Amino acid sequence: MKRSVRRLVFGLVFGILMLTVSVLSLSTTSSAQIGVGISVRIGPPALPVYAQPICPGPGYLWTPGYWAWNDDGGYYWVPGTWVVAPVGMLWTPGYWGFAGGFYAWHPGYWGPHVGFYGGINYGFGYGGVGFGGGEWRGGAFFYNRAVMNVNVVNVRNVYTRTVVVNNVRTSFNGPGGIEARSTRQEEAYAREPHTAALAVQSQHEHAASQNRQLFASENHGRPEIAATGRAGEFNGPHLQRASAAGEAYHSPNLSPREARNRGQMSRDNPGQQRQPERAAQNRVEKPNRAPARGEQKRGENERAHR
Repeated sequence: MKRSVRRLVFGLVFGILMLTVSVLSLSTTSSAQIGVGISVRIGPPALPVYAQPICPGPGYLWTPGYWAWNDDGGYYWVPGTWVVAPVGMLWTPGYWGFAGGFYAWHPGYWGPHVGFYGGINYGFGYGGVGFGGGEWRGGAFFYNRAVMNVNVVNVRNVYTRTVVVNNVRTSFNGPGGIEARSTRQEEAYAREPHTAALAVQSQHEHAASQNRQLFASENHGRPEIAATGRAGEFNGPHLQRASAAGEAYHSPNLSPREARNRGQMSRDNPGQQRQPERAAQNRVEKPNRAPARGEQKRGENERAHR
């Protein structure tokens, strides 16, 4: 009898532990899907104009460049680069989204489909919706030569398909930027199993944060190293410098530490913020671009009623 009771108690304890582990695992996955990396009061510079380095070989996938944030130096450019992709996986780029007075970073991820990335035109197949640069066929990746710089001597799996290309250089989603919303299909893609950036991508971003010439305060939106042939490769013949800044760059009035939002952001609603933070919106810096017409009109109406 005592032995049966022990087995019953052991079974109950074991079941509770397994249930706890499962719940924690599910919570971690959900948070990763909707989490916000960082938020600031200063908008990112426009995306610079640059060429794509040639693809190093089969299995490499292009990950476009983006503006990342450093609390000491502000925005810095993470060069676009080629990385060896997990077989069958595609890269959904991260993006900046403006809501509730702050610019919040939504990290990118690897998954079976390309999800929502703010409607940002990163170029090279990432025109704002989906990905037109290539596709997996079995265990091999086929490149669309219409938008990918591929040498058929090194890479034989190629095809050509026209992709609409525009010159919009805006680097964030939301009022004053690209006002795009995710579709039901993109939301479904976001719920698929996916993984965060590869270690080589994180190392690439860290290396960029150590290079002063990649900070917007130094390059004024036109980085010397705009793209690299391989992740972490900041020297050599396969580097591409920006041919131009996306738009005129204007230095912000706030220092990076003043601009950084230290408040607790809601994971379910990045635009939601606590009451003390709302007063800080009076010092929100607009991005380096002209305000949208709707914003100008609202400003004129407000002045007319004062």
